[in-house]
Amino acid sequence: MEQKSLKQRTAGGMLWGGFSNGLMQLIAAVFGLVLLRYLTPNDYGKVAMLNIFAALANALQESGFMAALCNRREPTHEEYNAVFWFNLLVSASLYVILWFCAPLIADFYEQPELIPLARVLFLGFLLSGLGTVQRAYLFGHLMVRQTSICSITAMLLSGLVGIAMAVKGFAYWAIVTQAVCFVLITQLMAWFFSPWRPTLRFNLKPAWQMFGFSSKLMLTNIVNICNLHAFSVLLGKFFGDHTAGIYTNAKKWNDMASGTINSMVTSVAQPTLAQVTDDIGRYQHVFRKMLRFVCFVSFPAMLGLGLVAQEFILIAGGEKWRESGLILSLLCLHGAFVPITTLYSNLTISRGRSDVNMACTVGQCLAVWAGLILLYPYGFLPMVIYFVALNIAWLIIWQWFAWRLTGLSFADALRDVMPFLVFTLVVLALTWWLTRGIGNLWLLLLSRIIIAAVLYGGIMWLSGAKIMREAIHYIIKLRIKN
Repeated sequence: MEQKSLKQRTAGGMLWGGFSNGLMQLIAAVFGLVLLRYLTPNDYGKVAMLNIFAALANALQESGFMAALCNRREPTHEEYNAVFWFNLLVSASLYVILWFCAPLIADFYEQPELIPLARVLFLGFLLSGLGTVQRAYLFGHLMVRQTSICSITAMLLSGLVGIAMAVKGFAYWAIVTQAVCFVLITQLMAWFFSPWRPTLRFNLKPAWQMFGFSSKLMLTNIVNICNLHAFSVLLGKFFGDHTAGIYTNAKKWNDMASGTINSMVTSVAQPTLAQVTDDIGRYQHVFRKMLRFVCFVSFPAMLGLGLVAQEFILIAGGEKWRESGLILSLLCLHGAFVPITTLYSNLTISRGRSDVNMACTVGQCLAVWAGLILLYPYGFLPMVIYFVALNIAWLIIWQWFAWRLTGLSFADALRDVMPFLVFTLVVLALTWWLTRGIGNLWLLLLSRIIIAAVLYGGIMWLSGAKIMREAIHYIIKLRIKN
């Protein structure tokens, strides 16, 4: 009965996670298109200058405690309470520090208007500290539906606030206010759904006991943030604004697509694996099933986007964005494997080895940047190809750690991954061949999407793919219940 319950919650969590993130990406795209009519690139640029400081402060504030709490089979009230007050103290301290550092940030960019802008934007991570434990409770108890409601509601309401302010001429303040409102509404909704409440007992010892584990996750997150925000700076420095814009546009669409799939993994993988960590046989079974599901969804979605990238970019942005089509196609190769990397990362965390997760992530980032710096004299395209190839190849390192921690062999992992990759490549090759003579961009885009979807679904069904039948069966049951 316990196994059935875990299976149902995992499947439900993945579906809710994917639905939530997909809907949020759609809402964000709609609001973004509206805001583009009223805001200028300078408005977005001012906020972008501050994002790395806000992101680093948020990582320090959260300190990896969400995963640390979730990794405990049954966290106590004392542990929740210690983390709550610890996060609140850290958030307040960081905000005070950054409040006084705002003039230094403005001097660095030589833009005095960033001083008040920074002090308002940084309220986001201060408010986030109030809801870290509530979100950890929802996350650890696989309350993905409630988490999805929190995020979607916050996105809708904050988006409406941002649009209203943009229409009224508040320029970049519309973006900042939207960001702060999103955090505030998310925390309020998390408090509404979470039954846990703090008490006035300032015993921080349980938090310190978890800090050895959580600090490694915090450092890993900081490395990822630096990696994320530094890449565009590197391109802008070496190749100019045009190339940086070409890459950023392609990356945006790749991130929106892969992020939808990745949310299915992040919403359930670690808490699910943590619940079966004592039974290594069952642990392998659960992990491999999630791996097959991720491949079943990610490969056709992301590699399919890569197939239609050129047509999509030209329709969405026009001829001036043509170069983004090739870059998007390449990034989609990487995006197809990102959810698998996330799944392996959650495996190391659920086994209590945040040090392994940190070492693997830091090593990957160092290898990426070392290669980018060495390759920049040869041009932008070789850098992108290297970035994509290395991130895919690094899965071998993740698999090696998975074998050391769980006994999952490389051969078993290949048996789970390769059928979906081979079927996807065959489908996309057939789709390209069947549509190669179509000249109209709209007709070519729609034809490739429809043909690829029909072919992939048909091959999966005829081959008796169990994961597809289980997904369809679960969706039908879900609809009947509702």
